[in-house]
Amino acid sequence: MKFSFRPTEGAFYELFTRAAQNLVRGTELLNELALPGVDVQSVSDRLTDVEHDSDEITHTLYKKINSTFITPFDREDIYSLGSQLDDVMDHLEAVGNLLYLYGLTELPSLPREMHELVNVLDQQAKITADAMPKLRSMKGLEEYWIEINRLENDGDRAYRMLLVRLFSGEYDALTVLKMKEVADELEAACDAFEHVANTVETITVKES
Repeated sequence: MKFSFRPTEGAFYELFTRAAQNLVRGTELLNELALPGVDVQSVSDRLTDVEHDSDEITHTLYKKINSTFITPFDREDIYSLGSQLDDVMDHLEAVGNLLYLYGLTELPSLPREMHELVNVLDQQAKITADAMPKLRSMKGLEEYWIEINRLENDGDRAYRMLLVRLFSGEYDALTVLKMKEVADELEAACDAFEHVANTVETITVKES
């Protein structure tokens, strides 16, 4: 039987889980923006609330790192994972805010590829939320980072096709500039989910 001097401090795992659950709330709110007659300002405000809660979770995590003598795994990895989860939430909030501030939801319809990117993010968020509690045992995580990588590839393809559509002449120049900024945030969120998964893989390998 493997013996470890590291404690099974539950607070860190709970904070990671809460942060990941906020990402699910974030992608669910982005999906609401596609609904007919949606109150866009309300969605944007709720996204900001979720982002603020994620910031609080991250600050609590940092305080916990500094006040814990022996952490469940490397402090640098705990800090990195917490920071990367927060980065994802920042990108999700940026998408919602830009869609609202630029008035893009008032278009007859958003590009199909933009909805595909949000769908990829929704899947990544749910898989990440399912994975975080497994950090406690460090078991059953390989499928998680493999699937996140596959979804990130799907997101890259949707992003490239979105760019093709934006520069096809279908939209006026100002709308293209606005939607390109949203597209970049969506793609950055997909990448950020992969960074989280890569860090989880690194932690798992170190602890195995």
